[in-house]
Amino acid sequence: MKFKIVIEYCPGCRWLLRSSWMAQEILTTFENEIDEVTLKPRKDKSGVFQISCNQQVIWCRSRDKGFPDIKELKQRIRDFVSPEKKLGHIDRK
Repeated sequence: MKFKIVIEYCPGCRWLLRSSWMAQEILTTFENEIDEVTLKPRKDKSGVFQISCNQQVIWCRSRDKGFPDIKELKQRIRDFVSPEKKLGHIDRK
């Protein structure tokens, strides 16, 4: 199965840098699982920050009350794309 991540962000809020950093982290961690990461500026609605995989919402700033910690984001993506994948120190409690 091909996995495509879309990071939607508000350009007016200046969240491009945060979005591109998260895209880099996702691509580095899931280099064999993820086929594509797209950064999508949402000019029609302010305050948007949402990460989806194959149209399934992984993180939504309004729903999840803020921005994801990279550890939690990687765990949520892993649970969706490759539940058996070990994330090393990120999986430690």
